Amino acid sequence: MHSILEDLNWRYATKRYDSTRKISTDKMEIIKHALQLTPTSYGLQALKFFIIETPALRAQLLEHSFNQQSVVDASHLLVLCSFKQITPDLVDSYMENIAKIRSLEPEKVVGFGSYIKNETAKFSEQDQLTWSKHQAYIALGILMKTCAQLRIDATPMEGFKAAEYDRILGLESKNLTATLVVPIGYRHEEDGNQHLKKVR
Repeated sequence: MHSILEDLNWRYATKRYDSTRKISTDKMEIIKHALQLTPTSYGLQALKFFIIETPALRAQLLEHSFNQQSVVDASHLLVLCSFKQITPDLVDSYMENIAKIRSLEPEKVVGFGSYIKNETAKFSEQDQLTWSKHQAYIALGILMKTCAQLRIDATPMEGFKAAEYDRILGLESKNLTATLVVPIGYRHEEDGNQHLKKVR
C-alpha cells in the first residue's frame, strides 16, 4: 500500500486523547510550517491559526465546546480563524510581504494588490466571511494529512460556539472569527474507535 494511503487509513476520529503525551517542539514546528504553506485564493491567506496550550484557557473553551473532553486532553488545541472582512490593510500587508520575499520593488505588486481589492470589494460582508471560511477548510486538509504522516491524531470539530470562542480569545477586535477547532495529540489506548474498520 502506498504511504499516502497508509497515512489516511491510520487516522480516525479520535475521541479520547492521552493527556500525558505531548507533541514535541520539532513536530509542532513542522505542523506550523505546513499550515503556513496552505494554498489559498490569491495566496492571500485570510486566516490566522491559534495554538492553545494554557490549561485554564482550554478549560474555559471546553464549556463552549459541548464538553468534548478532547479540547482539554489533547496535547494542543488549534483554532483556525477566518478574517470577517477582506480589508485594504490586509491586502497591502500581503503585497509588502510579496515584495520583501521576492526582492521586488513595491510598485511591481501594486497592480496585483489593486486587482484583489477590486475583486473582494464586489462581495458583501457575509460573502467575504464565507469566502474566508472556505480557505480554513483547505488549511484543515493540510493539517490532517500532515498530522497523519507524523502519526499525530487530529480531530476536526465544528461543534463549538464560535461567538464564545471569539469573546474568550479576543478575536472580535482582530477582525477574526473561529471557524474550526482541532485538538491534536495522541490517542488514548482505551479509545475503542481506533480498532473499528473504516467505512467509506
